[in-house]
Amino acid sequence: MANENSATEPALRIKDIYKSFGTKQVHKGVSFDLKKGEILGLFGGSGTGKSVVLRSIIGLEHPDKGEIIFENKNLVELSEKELFEVRTKIGYVFQNGALFDSLTVEENLAYPLKAHSNLSDEETHTKVNHMLELVDMKGSNLLLPNELSGGMQKRAGLARAIILEPKIILFDEPTAGLDPVNTERLLNNILEFKKKGMTGIFVTHDIPAAFKICDRIAILYEGKIELILTPDEMKASSDPLVKSFTTGAHIR
Repeated sequence: MANENSATEPALRIKDIYKSFGTKQVHKGVSFDLKKGEILGLFGGSGTGKSVVLRSIIGLEHPDKGEIIFENKNLVELSEKELFEVRTKIGYVFQNGALFDSLTVEENLAYPLKAHSNLSDEETHTKVNHMLELVDMKGSNLLLPNELSGGMQKRAGLARAIILEPKIILFDEPTAGLDPVNTERLLNNILEFKKKGMTGIFVTHDIPAAFKICDRIAILYEGKIELILTPDEMKASSDPLVKSFTTGAHIR
């Protein structure tokens, strides 16, 4: 049985993360909690380390110090083998879709199932078809990535990230490079998953997208989380840092 505090325990806790690349210190004590069932936006100017936060969570980057707590484990201390298991529970939607060029859409979506599940070929095919319907790509199974539009590549990447039904989804600039129609389509797909209880972190420069998707928004500034506000609080804020994002004139 879950303990009485389980409902209030965060899905993920970032505690005092530091990270440098050579002489450049990117994170200087990044801390925040991700609540279960929320999508948390992450804003920051170019080079502030937004994507580094996501990459650190799944072990593609290694913080110099600090903790990343998920299911009572500090992910920073895990071995590569242990991280392999964690990656079945934390999905990652890469900025460019990150599909395997030589594999069909079906083979791309089936890849994590074959690596991390014992489903039969028939069960895998059924699950792939279900995911493709959910992202408005029914019938695209045999297409190669270079035959897809940018929007379709992003939606296929979303489907692949979600196919293992992870507990957390990390979105790295998911709307970057998309036209307004494809942006709206992708956001609507994400909102449908959110209605089913998706928990995620949404890294973006797209302010309208974040306001549509996110429950709270964290601002990464000078190596730390400076503020965490709801979209309504951001819209009403007179704080110069907040206004630098809502007006598009980022403080560097």
